[in-house]
Amino acid sequence: MSDLAPGTSPAAAGSMDAFVAGLPKAELHVHHVGSASPRIVAELAARHPDSAVPDDPAALAEYFTFRDFAHFIDVYLSVVDLIRDAEDVRLLTFEVARDMARQNIRYAELTVTPYSSTHRGIPGEAFMEAIEDARKAAEAELGVTLRWCFDIPGEAGLQSAEETTRLALGLQPEGLVSFGLGGPEIGVPRPQFKPYFDQARAAGLHSVPHAGETTGPETIWDALRELGAERIGHGTSAAQDRRLLEHLAERRIPLEVCPTSNIATRAVRVLDEHPIRDMVAAGVLVTVNSDDPPMFGTDLNTEYAVAARLLGLDRAGVAALAKNAVEASFMDPAGRARLAAEIDAYTASWS
Repeated sequence: MSDLAPGTSPAAAGSMDAFVAGLPKAELHVHHVGSASPRIVAELAARHPDSAVPDDPAALAEYFTFRDFAHFIDVYLSVVDLIRDAEDVRLLTFEVARDMARQNIRYAELTVTPYSSTHRGIPGEAFMEAIEDARKAAEAELGVTLRWCFDIPGEAGLQSAEETTRLALGLQPEGLVSFGLGGPEIGVPRPQFKPYFDQARAAGLHSVPHAGETTGPETIWDALRELGAERIGHGTSAAQDRRLLEHLAERRIPLEVCPTSNIATRAVRVLDEHPIRDMVAAGVLVTVNSDDPPMFGTDLNTEYAVAARLLGLDRAGVAALAKNAVEASFMDPAGRARLAAEIDAYTASWS
């Protein structure tokens, strides 16, 4: 596929790229370890030479080429295995925020999987201290506000759900706002996690499970009915069920859409076939996100440019997409109002 949508001139595309680069943004679906830049992954791999992960940034591009979703999970977990102590956690977290600041991301809800680290021997208290220290430094030094979504790695089963719930509720860090479920969907039914989501929701955390990325619409219905989902991670297959799209639109339940990720993991064959157009046409509140950006050779700016081409958006349309993320976020009302106003002021400056 060409980088340009039909009828788009290179000059217009360049203008849009410049607009997107400076646009103040929020991101709602981006993974902690999956956001490690090649430089940081290579540095961690060099520190842990027993890992299969290359310690050459140039070699990581080939390493991050995925045959299918199962292969992506295998590669992702090999990178997770590089995070072995609290210093690794703190370094990774702050560097992720630094990359966000370069893209004018003002606010991000970072999906963190504490079980993957505590299961490998990092004490829960040390893990929480590391991410919180990085969060406070990122806000003070970089102007990036981070919040946490603690997610259950579905492939690790109910043991991981139990531990994630214990860590979230027993050690609840100040930045924690939501509770999620990631990993493969095939063979990992959503309803089995209901008791853990019930506990998290009772403690005031928002429900944001992945659903319908590599499975059909019924997985999304399960996330809504059984897990009380307030947002859906990916939701790619929602476009296959007209009634589901109507439900999402009527209830204003956002979808966290990650176009390039869906191509990289083979959840969608090519960008021209991405269902984001059907989602938007149905009136669903769509947000655009990068998921695991360095692994997929993307970033949030690129995802906005991709969405603009797929949806035929002008600058005002892209700004409206950015405001969708603000509306769908778990920021306090004053924070949402501030960021929405900043987006409006920036857009007006381009008129």
